[in-house]
Amino acid sequence: MQIKIKRKAKVNVPEPSMVNPSTDVLVKRTRSRYVLVMLASKRARQLLKGAECKVQNHNNKYVTNAFEEIAERKIKAKITVEE
Repeated sequence: MQIKIKRKAKVNVPEPSMVNPSTDVLVKRTRSRYVLVMLASKRARQLLKGAECKVQNHNNKYVTNAFEEIAERKIKAKITVEE
């Protein structure tokens, strides 16, 4: 008795991600995860209050829009040091 084994072709499947753009790209834009979270949350609150979205294909989720604005460099964090 002979058994034939078929091999499936390898397919490159991207890792599943809840955030698009990926957090790696976003962290590179802001230099730290802390700054990323603070910037995205502040921007999401502004969008919630009625600020104009700066990305063309905006979503109805404010945090997603904030992340897309950061990824496309439409907004930046201005860090000031208090004395």
